[in-house]
Amino acid sequence: MPKGPLMIIGGAEDKLRRRSILKEFVAAAGGADARIAVIPTASSLGIEVVQVYDALFRREGAADVIAIRPESREDAHDEALVKTLADATGIFMTGGNQLKLSAIIGGTPLGEAIIAAHERGVVVAGTSAGASIQSSHMVAFGGPGATAKQRMTQVAAGLGLLQSSVIDQHFDQRNRYGRLLMIVAQSPQLLGLGVDEDTAAVVERRDVDGEEHEVLRVVGRGAVTIFDPARITTDAFEAKRSAPILASGVVLHALPAGATFDLTTRTLVAPDQRVDLEEAAEIAEASHDLRQMARDIAAADASPTALRRRLARARRQSTPPTHGPDGVTS
Repeated sequence: MPKGPLMIIGGAEDKLRRRSILKEFVAAAGGADARIAVIPTASSLGIEVVQVYDALFRREGAADVIAIRPESREDAHDEALVKTLADATGIFMTGGNQLKLSAIIGGTPLGEAIIAAHERGVVVAGTSAGASIQSSHMVAFGGPGATAKQRMTQVAAGLGLLQSSVIDQHFDQRNRYGRLLMIVAQSPQLLGLGVDEDTAAVVERRDVDGEEHEVLRVVGRGAVTIFDPARITTDAFEAKRSAPILASGVVLHALPAGATFDLTTRTLVAPDQRVDLEEAAEIAEASHDLRQMARDIAAADASPTALRRRLARARRQSTPPTHGPDGVTS
C-alpha cells in the first residue's frame, strides 16, 4: 500500500472563510467516512484547541474526531492511547511548541504509530509545530532575520515522515529565511522547506516513468520556499559565534499556489497545459476568416474594408432568426 499524503501547513490556516486547506485535509481523510485523530500536545491550550478543530472538521463533513493528548513520554507509551490510531483515516497535529511535541512523542510507540499510519496510507497533517516535526530534522527554536548567522537556531530530531529535509513555518511572516539557510549551510544534504502562513505543502507519491517519486504541491494563499544546498560553498564549519555565514550556490525555488515540485529529482514540474475549448473554437473561427479574407483579396483585388463588410453581411444572413415567447421574430 502506498504511503499516505503529508500536509505541511505553515500555520494560521484559514478557519473562517474558504478553509481550503482544511477542506482538502478532510477530503483526503475520507470525507464523510473520515475518522480524524487530533494531537494537540504542542499547544498550551489543550482541550480548547481540540474543540476548535473538532468543530471545523465536522463542519467539513468528517464522521468522527478524537483527541490524543499525551502530556509525557509515559503517556506516549500507553498501549490504549496508541491503539486509538489503529483505525484513524487522518492525523492532525496542532501548532504550539515543536520541541515539546518532539520531546514527548519522538521515539515512542505513539510516534511509531504515526509513522506506521502514514506508511499504510493515512494522511498526516500538521500546522506550525505540527508541520516542523514531520521532517527528519526539525527547527527547535531561533530568532528571525534574513541573514544566515552562526548559532541563530538549533535543530532537533523530527518524526522523519519527510526524509533528508528540514521544515520551517510562518516563514515569510516571521522572516525566517536566515535560520533555514543557516541549517542547510551546516547540513547541505538537507533540503530546506519554508512554508508561509495559510499555505500547505502537500507531499504525495507519484509514478514518474515507472519510478516512485515524492512530489510537492502548493495550496493556499502564500508560497513554499525551497533551499537546495547540494552545490553550496560555505564557511559554516569555521564561522565564529553569531557571525554571518557564507552561503553561495544555493538554488532557491519560490513556489506559489498551484506549483508542483519533484522532491526526488529536486526539479520544478512543468504545469499541465489545459486548453480552453471555447477559446480554441474562437481562434479557429478567426483563423478561418483571415484565410478567407486573404483568398478574396488575392482573387478580387478588393480592399480589406470592403471584404470585412461583405463577411459581416454573410454572417448575418447565415444566422437563423430567433423567435420570442410571443412568436415575434427577432
